[in-house]
Amino acid sequence: MANFSMPAKNVKIIAAGLVVMVLGFVLMLGGGSSDPDVFNPAMFNFRRLVLAPLVIILGIVAIIYGIMKTPRDGGEKEK
Repeated sequence: MANFSMPAKNVKIIAAGLVVMVLGFVLMLGGGSSDPDVFNPAMFNFRRLVLAPLVIILGIVAIIYGIMKTPRDGGEKEK
């Protein structure tokens, strides 16, 4: 990773953000009905309407932070 444009810490933050986003999409799963004539009110519960989108937004913020974060030492040091 010596020639990679981002430090390893940034890549880990981006990967964690992607995992959080996938978790948000998993929280949105379900709530449908196999019969179109039957209404399932579970489709409109707190987890799917509020919690899952907030988790996805948190993952997006983590990814943006991982991309924008710069190292504290100001770059590579010359030998």
